[in-house]
Amino acid sequence: QVQLVESGGGLVQVGGSLRLSCIAPGRTFAGYNMGWFRQAPGKEREFVSGIKWSSSSKYYLDSVKGRFTISRDNAKNTMYLQMVSLKPEDTAVYYCAAASPESDYRRPAEYIYWGQGTQVTISS
Repeated sequence: QVQLVESGGGLVQVGGSLRLSCIAPGRTFAGYNMGWFRQAPGKEREFVSGIKWSSSSKYYLDSVKGRFTISRDNAKNTMYLQMVSLKPEDTAVYYCAAASPESDYRRPAEYIYWGQGTQVTISS
């Protein structure tokens, strides 16, 4: 079992920036593939970004390419999502998730451990 805790959400204006963090307290997640998902009200959850355990490969949803950057610091058991040029359609609850190292980090169904989410709201 991997416990994940997100932080960094908030309310920002269009064009603003936020950095989300995900930490695995008390446990190393160095061997896990990690990802960020989001769910807006009335919409299905979507896979925003993923990163392989080694940071050698990354995935981004088309609508966030060039604006979001995923990274991880395995020594700190922390993953980040840097978000810039935020748009109203980025408003959602953002979830951190983990998948086994043998998984395909690009496949949403591979993610089996989840955080509780952090709210991101973009005001226009």
